[in-house]
Amino acid sequence: MTKKSTPTINDPQQLEQLRAGLMPFQLVKYFSFTSLAVILIFTFVLSWIISNNARSVMLNQSEAYSLLLAENLNQQVFRSFVLPTVVSYGKIALSNPAQFQNLDRVVRNATEGMKMQAVTIYDSTINIISYSTNEEQVGKKDMGGLEYLKALAGTPNSQIVSSGSVLSLLPGAAPAHCMLKTFIPFRQVRDDKRSADLIMGVIEITQDLSREYSAIMQLQGRIILVSFLVMAILFLVLLTIVSRASKIMERKVHERLSLEEKLNHAERLAHLGTMVATVSHEIKSPLGIVRSTAEILYNRIKKVAPGNENLAEIIVAETTRLNNIVMKFLDFARPQKVKLSPFDINDILGKALHFIDAKLQEQGIALETNFPSHMRKVSIDPDLFYRALLNILVNAIQAMPEGGLLRISTGITDSDGSVFISIQDSGIGMSEEKAAEIFKPFFTDKNRGTGLGLAITKNIVEQHHGTISVISSENEGSTFTITLP
Repeated sequence: MTKKSTPTINDPQQLEQLRAGLMPFQLVKYFSFTSLAVILIFTFVLSWIISNNARSVMLNQSEAYSLLLAENLNQQVFRSFVLPTVVSYGKIALSNPAQFQNLDRVVRNATEGMKMQAVTIYDSTINIISYSTNEEQVGKKDMGGLEYLKALAGTPNSQIVSSGSVLSLLPGAAPAHCMLKTFIPFRQVRDDKRSADLIMGVIEITQDLSREYSAIMQLQGRIILVSFLVMAILFLVLLTIVSRASKIMERKVHERLSLEEKLNHAERLAHLGTMVATVSHEIKSPLGIVRSTAEILYNRIKKVAPGNENLAEIIVAETTRLNNIVMKFLDFARPQKVKLSPFDINDILGKALHFIDAKLQEQGIALETNFPSHMRKVSIDPDLFYRALLNILVNAIQAMPEGGLLRISTGITDSDGSVFISIQDSGIGMSEEKAAEIFKPFFTDKNRGTGLGLAITKNIVEQHHGTISVISSENEGSTFTITLP
């Protein structure tokens, strides 16, 4: 059986028609992929907005919590440390170990169980750390910065120190880090538990929000991952649909171009057939007169001048050959009407093989046949089909001038139950380009051929609603396959 392949279009006009046929679908495919890219970008932007909003909510809540805690710490330190220390010592001097330990005890009791990393108290007169739960920081100057100055002016404020992004979730990347530092003025507390206007220093509370920050990064990462997976699935589905649709569209365009080419070819053949029929008809009558005259001349020369009658024989032989060519032209131009009746393909093949048997023996061609004994009959015109088979067999003999092997087999295909005939020779074969042209009218590489034998064969097979194909390689022989429904 022949191998199907995608037709190749080399004609610029047909290529332009193919592009024009595929252009609307190309636009649909372009907009589909563009829409997919826009959706993917929108999804990433949406995930960033969601995670950023969650981050803002977390920081706002943590800042509110720190302000509340700092206010409570302000009251605890003033009531439990400042007042008793002033009563006992007359003044506050944290350089005194006893006072420092008392303040440290008050602060730690007030922040016990709270998510505090560090508590720092700055002096009100100079930017110096008077107390810190991190003892290494005590005594350091100019550590407060702008936030210290704002709190000293009576404005509570916060500072966020963070590092890392969603990329921190990748293996080997540095972990995300987030610290919230809240600065409030350390004020005197009145009896009604409300803060007075006198600012005694600045309290800094540091919260480690790295865990919450990492959780938000993980949320953002999950949103991006899920979005990417969903987009990847949509992309694969869309790619599959577009790829399949593209192949269908391309096949439809190829079929349309092929149909147009066949219609144009049929129209050209119709005009050519009309011309050939007219010319052949005009040639046939005078050719018959020439042949009859040559036969009469042959008989007279044979009597009058024996030995010279070969000149008339040449005229008769050549007119006979020309008459056969004219008959082929007429057969091609005006195909005979098919008269179908049930026949056994093997019987018709046997008749054709009997006709060429002498030629096979003359050229030393071995014959190998494989005819199943119980072949079902098919509806064919036996005379026309005999001529079609004979044309192929004659071509096979001509392809093996030095002898060879001729294999002929018949059977029924497994796919749809069609009857097939395979005629294989071990002759000179042909190139792929030539194999694509041999069924076209007037194509021949023989010196005395008309190029109509296989074209007529193809017409006969197609009149029987069948197909004919050839597989051939140079110097390896050819295989003709006829399939009948």
